[in-house]
Amino acid sequence: MIKYKSSLIQPLEACKTTMFYFLFKKRIMKKALFLFILAFSLIALKAQPVGSNANFKTADQFNTTPELIALVKDAAQLLRVRGEAAFKEFGIRGSRWCKEETYIFVLDPEGNMLVHADPAMEGKNQLDLKDMNGKPIVRGLLAAVTTFPNKTEGWYHYEWNVPGGLLPRWKSSYVRLVKAPSGKSYIVGSGIYNDQMEKLFVEDMVKDAVEQIGRNGEAALRLFHDPTGPFMAKDAYIFVYDMNGINLALPPFPNLQGRNLMDMKDTHGKLIIRDMFHVLETKGSGWVDYMWPKPGENISTEKSAYVSKAKMGDKWVLVGSGVYLADARKEASRAKSITATELMTLVRDGAAVLEKDGEMAYPEFRKKDSKWFRDNTYLFVFNMDGARVFHAAEPESQGQNDAGLKDDMGRGIGKMILETGASASGEGWVHYMYPEPKEVFPTWKSSFVKRVTFPDGKQYIVGSGIYNMHMDKTFIEDVVNHAGSLVEKQGKEAFNLLRDKKGPFVFMDTYIFVDSMDGIELVNPAQPTLEGKSLMNEKDVNGKFVEHAILDAVKEKPSGWVDYYWYKPGQNEPARKQTFVRKVQHGNESYIVGAGFYE
Repeated sequence: MIKYKSSLIQPLEACKTTMFYFLFKKRIMKKALFLFILAFSLIALKAQPVGSNANFKTADQFNTTPELIALVKDAAQLLRVRGEAAFKEFGIRGSRWCKEETYIFVLDPEGNMLVHADPAMEGKNQLDLKDMNGKPIVRGLLAAVTTFPNKTEGWYHYEWNVPGGLLPRWKSSYVRLVKAPSGKSYIVGSGIYNDQMEKLFVEDMVKDAVEQIGRNGEAALRLFHDPTGPFMAKDAYIFVYDMNGINLALPPFPNLQGRNLMDMKDTHGKLIIRDMFHVLETKGSGWVDYMWPKPGENISTEKSAYVSKAKMGDKWVLVGSGVYLADARKEASRAKSITATELMTLVRDGAAVLEKDGEMAYPEFRKKDSKWFRDNTYLFVFNMDGARVFHAAEPESQGQNDAGLKDDMGRGIGKMILETGASASGEGWVHYMYPEPKEVFPTWKSSFVKRVTFPDGKQYIVGSGIYNMHMDKTFIEDVVNHAGSLVEKQGKEAFNLLRDKKGPFVFMDTYIFVDSMDGIELVNPAQPTLEGKSLMNEKDVNGKFVEHAILDAVKEKPSGWVDYYWYKPGQNEPARKQTFVRKVQHGNESYIVGAGFYE
């Protein structure tokens, strides 16, 4: 099994375990087979994207789920036969029980860590151990095998630092409840770093949800909304429908709860919910495949949902969860949408027309398939109090006040638009979740807005937006420059706004970070555990010192671009990331403000 390492994923024990090394050292490979593998490897290398290399295949991708399950089952059997004497064997470094990032751990029902690859973890009660998002780790592991009397194995998902690494990543741990010859019970398990859900994980989650509903009825629905609980992990969550298709639980989109979604279709016209009920009627439980865009993407990817029925009081309900598989098929790319730069030009051109013609420009802005109104791109105008005075796509909404309008994530859409329009620059970007026309599910929308003065002297805000916008350099530079100006004026007082996940500087997989001139991370809303830590020794998967490159970019110039390979949220393989950084000064303090996007 070939296992590649990145500098961010250091093994517990340094060892040479690649297949080629083993074959050369043991000299058991015949020449023909060697040539075949060599040729295969060259083909694989050739297939890598430009600028990538084979080291991008990280070890956790090769620790497959079946292997992990077999490892834990064997450890459980050893513990069942040899009892506590097995603890010592589990701790032998380099053995099958404690090898690199994969190792056996053992807990007792009270949360005491009896075996762990990290000696500092052993011999202590770890019940209060939590991940970076406040998710209880040990309590969750125990609950996976002790909550239901007949369930003695299960999965739990949380974020944890890779051994020797700085960044936490999703970890999926498989645990089993075992009784030793002494009569004592133990929880034995192991985990893999896997940013994506798998079908096995989803089935386990749905079955537990069914049990919870059967035990607690409607009260179980609250559990499905808890981000620190077992029913929200990675990009998976539990959904529930009554037998009429009325949604009872949909954590990411609470605005849809209570609505009848029986006739909801995927992007190819497939009746998703009806197909799910058909599975219940014919099989009792099973999988449904459909096409749906991933968050932040504007093309559909095949998504698979596992559904089952549960008894809620005196009625039946549908319970399910969906997953994007690693090898899921994607639909063909759509026609290229308007870019961020083009949208900024459109809004600025519209502002110029409004400054000249005022309301007289509205009829022209309403013409479909014109420069001003094409597909889902159109102009809107607010007054400075937040009232819609013009909306090309929804003329019936004109007159309503959106000053207090919020999206499903609680982001203040109206507030951000008004604050951006009233700012010193008078223009900028706002990002929020909003349904596309005639759709029910919200998706990311990025709007560029600009303050404009009409001929009568009154000020308004004109804007336009793009759904699931693809980032480019112009957009990133604009966002960083706005954040940099804020830091120049307010210094550390601006940091809380930059951290605010409901604010204008955090959206999709883009966010503003702030570093000190000596490489200390000061602001990082995506990875808050990095704040206060030095990044000077951190490398990307090619061995590039990222923070050194960032500091070099602003050594001779006020700003610059840096590129490196980094893990995109929700993916196991690093991707090329381009980051724009700007040096700013507030009083005697110097900072580096930056943001990046993945190609």
